[in-house]
Amino acid sequence: MAKESMKAREVKRAKLIAKYAEKRARLKEEGDYVGLQKLPKNSNPIRLRNRCMLTGRPRGYMRQFGISRITFREMASNGLIPGIKKASW
Repeated sequence: MAKESMKAREVKRAKLIAKYAEKRARLKEEGDYVGLQKLPKNSNPIRLRNRCMLTGRPRGYMRQFGISRITFREMASNGLIPGIKKASW
């Protein structure tokens, strides 16, 4: 499970990305790369890390479900995800 500080950092980055998205798009359109460099580094969407919604795990993230592979496997085994059958894993 991820540390609370790591989760909080991701939330902070997501807010910065939303705040500067419009300004970043305008600067890119104008080709003003000096202006882009003056924006905060964490306002770049590339710095945001996908994390599991339940555990906060950053690796093995399944974008379609928004959870990690381990959480997906546990939920599928318990029958919590409709349409998924356990074949052999």
